[in-house]
Amino acid sequence: MRVRADVHQVSIASVSGQPETSIPRNIVGGGQDQKYRFTVLRDGLVRYEWAPDSQFEDRPSAFAAHRNSAAHSRTVPDLHVKETDDALEITTSRFHLTYNKQEFSPYGLFVVVPGFTRQVWRYGEPCETLGGTARTLDGVDGRTDIGHGVVSRNGFAFIDDSDTMLFEEDGFVAPRRPGAGRVDGYLFAYGHDYREAVKAFYSISGPPPMLPRWVLGNWWSRYYAYTAESYLALMDEFRENGIPLSVAIIDMDWHLVDDPRVIEAGTDGWTGYTWNKKLFPDPPGFMSELHKRGLRTALNDHPANGVYPYEDLYGKMAKALHRDPSKKEPIPFNITDRAYLDAYLSILIRSLEDDGMDFVWMDWQQGPYSRLKGIDPLWVLNHFHFLHNAASHPSRHPLVFSRYAGPGSHRYPVGFSGDAAVSWASLAFQPEFTAAASNVGYGWWSHDLGGHMAGGRDDELTARWVQLGAFSPVTRLHSAKSRWVAKEPWRLPKGGPREAASAALRLRHRMLPYLQRMNVRAAEEGLPLVQPMYWEHPEREEAYAVPNQYLFGSEMVVAPITASGDPRLKLGRVRAWLPPGRYADFFTGVVYDGDREMWLSRPLEQCPVLMREGSIVPLDAAQVPANGAGNPETGYEIVLVVGADGFFEILEEAEDGSCSRTPVRFTQASGRLEVGPFPGLGGTARDAEGGEDADEVLPDSPLTLNVRLLGIKKPRLITIEAGPSAPQPQVLEEANGLLIAQVLLGRGSGEVITFDLGPHPQLDHNDAAGLIEPIIRDAQIEYRLKDAVWDVVSARKVSTSVKLGRLQALEMSESLRVAVMELLLADNRI
Repeated sequence: MRVRADVHQVSIASVSGQPETSIPRNIVGGGQDQKYRFTVLRDGLVRYEWAPDSQFEDRPSAFAAHRNSAAHSRTVPDLHVKETDDALEITTSRFHLTYNKQEFSPYGLFVVVPGFTRQVWRYGEPCETLGGTARTLDGVDGRTDIGHGVVSRNGFAFIDDSDTMLFEEDGFVAPRRPGAGRVDGYLFAYGHDYREAVKAFYSISGPPPMLPRWVLGNWWSRYYAYTAESYLALMDEFRENGIPLSVAIIDMDWHLVDDPRVIEAGTDGWTGYTWNKKLFPDPPGFMSELHKRGLRTALNDHPANGVYPYEDLYGKMAKALHRDPSKKEPIPFNITDRAYLDAYLSILIRSLEDDGMDFVWMDWQQGPYSRLKGIDPLWVLNHFHFLHNAASHPSRHPLVFSRYAGPGSHRYPVGFSGDAAVSWASLAFQPEFTAAASNVGYGWWSHDLGGHMAGGRDDELTARWVQLGAFSPVTRLHSAKSRWVAKEPWRLPKGGPREAASAALRLRHRMLPYLQRMNVRAAEEGLPLVQPMYWEHPEREEAYAVPNQYLFGSEMVVAPITASGDPRLKLGRVRAWLPPGRYADFFTGVVYDGDREMWLSRPLEQCPVLMREGSIVPLDAAQVPANGAGNPETGYEIVLVVGADGFFEILEEAEDGSCSRTPVRFTQASGRLEVGPFPGLGGTARDAEGGEDADEVLPDSPLTLNVRLLGIKKPRLITIEAGPSAPQPQVLEEANGLLIAQVLLGRGSGEVITFDLGPHPQLDHNDAAGLIEPIIRDAQIEYRLKDAVWDVVSARKVSTSVKLGRLQALEMSESLRVAVMELLLADNRI
């Protein structure tokens, strides 16, 4: 593939519409001899520019790649402009801008947002926001600065785009115009309507792309010198232990590193494009074996050292760049040179794709400087790798695995956050780091689960980190090159860590039907999978006090446990805020009344995941799904929390890439759950046990449909309507609710299965004493204290307030006290 012929044409179509010659009414200023220009892009978004030479910038930028399309395709309602010789006012329903027509200054350019008049945005003044994200977590142990996003409690935020790179008409990159004093900024004035602020961000920067479904499964990665044989054996060991994977990463030892040729050349071996045949004697065969196991794969690339003469493709690169190969001079990395970029992609990267690489792991670590001022090599690499991947795989959604380069990087998923330290402090920061990234539209972070460097072995820490990974945008195990590191779940000890990590990874693949719907939602509606609590509840102070708690899609609230637990109780805990409403815990079925803060305690194999009344989550019915990320092979399990109306769509992909949507609807008044119809797929695309190159055309076969009624544990009459031969349901009492099992539904038959639970079904009341009993039983405490606590919680005809008073009088650890109080107070209906 030639960059100039393909990538450039793709890029200009992808990044922006071209400037139009007419001046729409939402552009104020910018005329001859005018040094200012304002463009009202949305009712809460305005671009402000200052150009001392009156030369304004209409080319798309790295951040505002879709700015021109937004400026010319949208009419801003209620836009009013009032202008005199020395003053300008621009008003919409969301902001009032005042400007004195002089060089921008804090007193000459300011904006008031209605309802937030205590704070005024003034040009050049610092602006406090709710955070954004960072380029990397390399070497970070705990917290780091996360910059700024486009949401703020003050009601406004801005992005300074004055120095970022631009895209030329042919799609290649260019620096800004020379000259001091140029200003190019964007003010987001959305008050506390945080979701609209981020959608406005997407409108000018570009929507988040759809991910290939297999990105949402489990990834394996490790910095380790595997051989082809040992790596394939490891993949088989995952399968033998019932742990599904969808992506297999090979770190840098796939290429020559400490080979004599590398040492003789005097380089460090971090950059390479020649397979190490001692480790991987047959690269295409190795990659093919991974694909046969249902795995997609990426190779690590540190491109900064360029191309040395010992590389197999050196001769082709030299000729493409009009160099004399016989001189054996290293070819320096220069990503801002069109010819180098062309050869880099069409020769080096294409060769690896021919061997079977599905996408590249772009591991750029050398900072933001290139040979052209203002052009960050990471931006260029991310942009053109993504477009190259799109051109190389036209039948699926493109992907690049790389670092965050700045606002606008969401267009190039997935993000690699880097080498964080192995510590509880690092774990405790990552949920907040992930959620806050949505404030700058960056919704697909991938972290090194378990940490990467330093630290020491802590099996509880590893298990909790993997558990967090199951409820993260991307679930990727990774670690440093140490023989002592254990990330494979079966290498963790039995009796807790092994079971917890394994269960989390299996659950991740079971959640693929839910995650895929959220993937589509993110691309179509601009709603990231992980969102801070304050997006949903911006006026509640409590929402800002739980930065580690987040919305996981439309149906779940997750409060991960990120601190070591009490070894005497074998429980970890987290202080959470439950928004208004009533909830059932996904793992336990315990019912909680909302609108309060409380401590939530869980054993190692669980973390607090709450579903509000009316929530519906579809899972793969298989307890141990196969490798890959195809449509469920046997059927679905629908997890339902009764108490309010609910709706969800199950998405399935056909072999031709088309997508079918199956409605799942619950009506509280009638107590009826309707599932279907499931359209026929005409042969299911199966990205499992065969991968992209071995999809089997499967006939439309009946689906097994299970329904889990979370928080309902008492048997009740349930009827099923599914045609004349509808079977009687098999209803099982399980720990977190009732399971209606093994109902068959014909795919492509047009039938709808209706589960009738009776009018106005309600969640069961908690059996507080029954829930507390195993905690007391397993606690490593004195029997006398066990008896005392049990006497309090099991007492009949005693109010909860009296029980709480008696518990307060007992001498016990705080961990035990909050665990018991949680279950006594969970459901106020008791």
